[in-house]
Amino acid sequence: MSSEPLVLGIETSCDETGVALVRGRELLGQAVASSVEEHARFGGVVPEVASRAHLEAMLPTLRRALDDAGAGLPEVDVVAVTAGPGLAGALMVGVAAAKALALALDVPLYGVNHLDAHVAVALLTGGPLPDPALALLVSGGHTELLLVRDGARDVTVLGQTLDDAAGEAFDKVARLLGLPYPGGPHLQRAAEGGDAGAVRFPRGLTAAHDLRRHPHDFSFSGLKTAVARHVQAVERAGGEVAVPDVAASFQESVADVLSAKTVAATREHGVTTVLLGGGVAANSRVRSLLTQRCEAAGLELRVPPVSLCTDNGAMVAALAAQVLRDGGVPSGLDLGADPGLPAGTVHVPAAR
Repeated sequence: MSSEPLVLGIETSCDETGVALVRGRELLGQAVASSVEEHARFGGVVPEVASRAHLEAMLPTLRRALDDAGAGLPEVDVVAVTAGPGLAGALMVGVAAAKALALALDVPLYGVNHLDAHVAVALLTGGPLPDPALALLVSGGHTELLLVRDGARDVTVLGQTLDDAAGEAFDKVARLLGLPYPGGPHLQRAAEGGDAGAVRFPRGLTAAHDLRRHPHDFSFSGLKTAVARHVQAVERAGGEVAVPDVAASFQESVADVLSAKTVAATREHGVTTVLLGGGVAANSRVRSLLTQRCEAAGLELRVPPVSLCTDNGAMVAALAAQVLRDGGVPSGLDLGADPGLPAGTVHVPAAR
């Protein structure tokens, strides 16, 4: 049996309650409870609803994760939790639960960064990270390019969205097309029967003058507006919106920009390995076009399984295990939730 500590990871930054157990770089068991159906009637995540859902789901999800790992609470050596960024109330539920467990078990507590944890999940699927690596993080709240050094110990933000995140744009465009929430999966299914070249939607921040000012940044607000104008124009003319074609064309624009900017950033920073993470990493077109372009550029691409793309406790435990391996000090029971914790603050050490 490995001598490395058994790490219990808790994730509650948004609408998914995730708990997992990791030893070293091995995922032993996990469970996730989503409150997405409770938010569907509102067309988006309601923070108060999410917080209450976490409260209700925490203990059942913890029990399922322990059962999946075949472990008991007394075996846990370390408790890790997402300290930020995320929804304030949701984060507080996870942090409070983690503190209670750490205190009851008399084990160290580590608060880690949600964004950096999405990068660290690659440690569970492909082993140690090359130095440097480039991470493309795409989710409902974040779209960022991160330069990762020293096995996730050093994370630098190269670029980020200036307005809507990619996942947020998926949800908004899905709503324009009359598709249910959450928009990403429904829009992808609609796009499967469409022509991605039917409508030439804009590629944000890819013009020469934009690339000079924002080489690694993203913008999807203009794309969302272009879809809205297209839908309005068709409807004013008395026509019927070709939902599959519009969905496929929109999806192609997002995948094109994400993959092109990622490959360009690898050239600039001498990177040969790309990590893909976040909920939008589950989108088949984003995955396939990024795979195609990475192969053409001679780059290694690490894509987590779909079960590890969305928010989960495994990524939290994986990052904490890396912090432990590097000798990082615990956070302490005065750990607080930080909704604005920036990427690169890998973990939150105890106040001195």
